[in-house]
Amino acid sequence: MTRTLGGHHQRLAHAGMTAAVSADAGTRARDWAEIQERMLVPLYEAVYERLEVRSGTRVLGLGCGSGLALLLAAARGARVTGVDSDRERLALARERLRADPARSGRAGRAADTGTLLPVDRMADATPGPGRSPYDLITAFQPIGSVAGDAKGLGPALDEAIPLAGRGTPVVLAGWGPPERCATDGVLRVAGRLSDRPRKGARRPGHRDDLEEVAARAGLKPDGSGRVACPFGYADQESAVRGLLSTGVFDGAIRTTNRRLVEKEIGEALHPHLRRDGTVWMPNVFRYLIARTP
Repeated sequence: MTRTLGGHHQRLAHAGMTAAVSADAGTRARDWAEIQERMLVPLYEAVYERLEVRSGTRVLGLGCGSGLALLLAAARGARVTGVDSDRERLALARERLRADPARSGRAGRAADTGTLLPVDRMADATPGPGRSPYDLITAFQPIGSVAGDAKGLGPALDEAIPLAGRGTPVVLAGWGPPERCATDGVLRVAGRLSDRPRKGARRPGHRDDLEEVAARAGLKPDGSGRVACPFGYADQESAVRGLLSTGVFDGAIRTTNRRLVEKEIGEALHPHLRRDGTVWMPNVFRYLIARTP
C-alpha cells in the first residue's frame, strides 16, 4: 500500500511539475509578446522598407516568435508564413493575426490569416499548386547573444531556401558591437552565472558572423545595414521579465536558480535606470541581406 501511495504521489508531483512548466512557458511567451518583441520593430520596419515589402509579397519568417514581424508585413499587404520552435509563441501569433483588423474581410468575415507552423513541420510551408515561391525569407532572431546561438539557424535555412525562387533575399540579423549595445553588460550575466561558459556564455557578435552563416547556407551577400533598437521598459520588473523571455538566461537558470538570475539582472540594470523609474538601453543591431543561388 505504501508503494501504491508513493507512486500515486509521484504521479501527482509529476503532473504538478508539468503544469507548472507549462504555465511558466505560457507566461514567458506572453512576456515576450507584450514586453520584449516590440524592441526590434525598428529592425523589422527598416528591412521591409528597404526590400519594398508590399501587397502580394510572400514572406517566410523563420523564428517568427509571437508574430509581430509577420503582423507588420501583413499590414503592408504581404502574405505571411511563420515558423517557430516555441508552440506557446505560435499560439499568440495566431491570436494576433486573426485579430488584425487589416486582415478582415467584408462583413467581419476572416481573411487569410497566414500560415503558422512548428519548426518540425517546415515541409508544410512549401508553396502549393498555383502559388509562387516566397519573395522574402527573414530570420530576425538576432545571433551573437550566446555562443553557438546560430547553430540552429543553418538547418532552418537549408529547409527554407528551396522554397524560394532564385535570387530571393534572405535577411539575417545580429547584435551590433558591444560598445554600441548598452544591453551587452546585462547579457553578460548569463555567462557569468554559467559553469559552462563555452556552451552558454555571452559572446559578443563578430563582424563577419552573419556572413559566415550566409556562406554556410550557400547564400550570396548583397548588402547590409545597422538599425538603432533601444530597449525601453516601464520599470525594472518589466525589464527583468522581458529579458528573461528571450531565453538567453536559460542556461544560467539551470546552473543556479531563477531567483539569483533575476537578482543579478536587476543589479546589472541599475546603470540604466532613469529618475522616473523607467529603464533605457540604446542598442544597435546589424542585418545582412543575402540572395539565394
